[in-house]
Amino acid sequence: MDLENQKRVKEFAEKFGAENLVVVLGASEGEASGLAAETVTNGDPTFAGPLTGVQLGLSVFHICEPEMKNEVDESIYDEQVSMMEMVLDVDDIISEMAPIREDFCKYL
Repeated sequence: MDLENQKRVKEFAEKFGAENLVVVLGASEGEASGLAAETVTNGDPTFAGPLTGVQLGLSVFHICEPEMKNEVDESIYDEQVSMMEMVLDVDDIISEMAPIREDFCKYL
């Protein structure tokens, strides 16, 4: 997650309250999704951005996870995500995301 997005997430958490935010990721690989998820829950693991040492505990999901897929209008999901979903390793993404939520999310 780039530094500008970290700044935005931190500002939104301060403005709206961390308990009122859900971060939806769309990275194409499990590892990238996991890194972004860890950043918004437990703090920036690279120690480079505004979320270094900031444990927001935000709810975080990948758009292809069943929990998010079920929340999106089916026609919109089909139009915007389904083609990409066919080439992603969704199981790998889920296996990266689930433990991070279990370990670090405060607001599920």
